Amino acid sequence: MPTTLTIRDATAAGKSLHEWSLDVLTERITVRELIRSRVYQEVQDYNLRRRQEATDFRGLVQPTDAEKTLNGFKLRTPRDIDWKKQLEMACESFEKNGFFVLVGDYQAETLEEEITVSPGTVVSFVKLVPLVGG
Repeated sequence: MPTTLTIRDATAAGKSLHEWSLDVLTERITVRELIRSRVYQEVQDYNLRRRQEATDFRGLVQPTDAEKTLNGFKLRTPRDIDWKKQLEMACESFEKNGFFVLVGDYQAETLEEEITVSPGTVVSFVKLVPLVGG
């Protein structure tokens, strides 16, 4: 029986930017599998919506050839997004500290780390913004 998680994008200050539900098939899952489930779902949702209406992609990482917008990313040339490429970029970003994952109050440290999830678990993806200096 699937477990429904609450997925939240948040700022480093803890402000929630976007929240939705995600079903996972097991109670124990690696961080990589969690990211995979998230990326797969958001790309599939975008590709389906894009065929029906023009829409921005609201995802964990910026697709190639896309511009950042207020509500996500706008592809310069409308097309379907490849979830496998997005997953590769997301895993690379996690490993380079582009974002971190909080499961409840616990910060996951590696992609292979196993976490336990249950109904009501909140998983926060906190994107880090590079500092600009000069």
